[in-house]
Amino acid sequence: MDVTRKMVNKQLRFRGMLLNRLVTKSTEETFIESMHNSKKLMEKRFKGKDVEGLACSEEWVSRGDGSSIRVRIYKPLDPVKGVPGVLWSHGGGYAQGIPEMSGDMYKRLIDTSDCVIIAPDYRLSIDAPYPAALDDCYRVLIWMKIHAKELGIRDDQLVVGGESAGGGLTAALALLARDRGDINLAFQMPLYPMLDDRMLSESVRDNNAYVWNSATNRWAWKLYLGNLFGKRVPIYAAAGRAADYSNLPPAVTFVGDIEPFRDETIQYVERLRAAGIPVDFKIYKGAYHGFDIIHPEADISKAARDFLMESFNYATKHYFAHQLS
Repeated sequence: MDVTRKMVNKQLRFRGMLLNRLVTKSTEETFIESMHNSKKLMEKRFKGKDVEGLACSEEWVSRGDGSSIRVRIYKPLDPVKGVPGVLWSHGGGYAQGIPEMSGDMYKRLIDTSDCVIIAPDYRLSIDAPYPAALDDCYRVLIWMKIHAKELGIRDDQLVVGGESAGGGLTAALALLARDRGDINLAFQMPLYPMLDDRMLSESVRDNNAYVWNSATNRWAWKLYLGNLFGKRVPIYAAAGRAADYSNLPPAVTFVGDIEPFRDETIQYVERLRAAGIPVDFKIYKGAYHGFDIIHPEADISKAARDFLMESFNYATKHYFAHQLS
């Protein structure tokens, strides 16, 4: 899909163009180098940073092999009991990012409907390919259920969410939880999710949009899948490959109409609905990948956030059990 400047929302254009110049990735090697540099920069800038107006803490969850997963926990300032628990997986193409970068999202979710956010610092593909990130997130999800009482959450009100690669992990976690049968998720929020390594749809073929395009997407999948790239990829690595979407939790998502993940997001929504799963979904015209994060003050970004928060608030009132234990 050839994306021209005029196709981009006017309020989003300048930042998109500027970011494109700053993070140009012309080859696979420079992409990998930029991911390593980004990791260092984000850790220096954000690691350990709390969110004003929230009670923030940190835990370590064992992987069972002697290593541990760093986990950030965000709660309302006033003590809570029996509220939803949200596992949020950050974005970054599976190759970059840390939990602290999504602090604004945590604040909005908690302000919208009292909940507790659990954000794992999962292993990145530049350090370990699939299934490392998914394994980390699932271990933390199990840990949430086991420690629900101490966290102040309900073990039957567990939610998964994330943006971009975090959205892909969200969809994969929903499939994995359903198939293993040890967790019943109440809701999912896979925002503009990274779902399908095959890159077959019109929106992802030859997409030259700002921020994330066909080339960066292919390199990111190669890193994440490792030796599986181009082979038989399991649905838990690329949820867009799944054939059965039954018995998954209700969902909300949104996506821009000029970004690579437009079509795979639409397909995910259509398959959920065909399986009888309630889904709230909107497409935003002229929006590139991650627009709501890159230019949060833009009108279109505010509209997308309002839509997400309204859907989350509705979900807590209609999809979740509310009788206290």
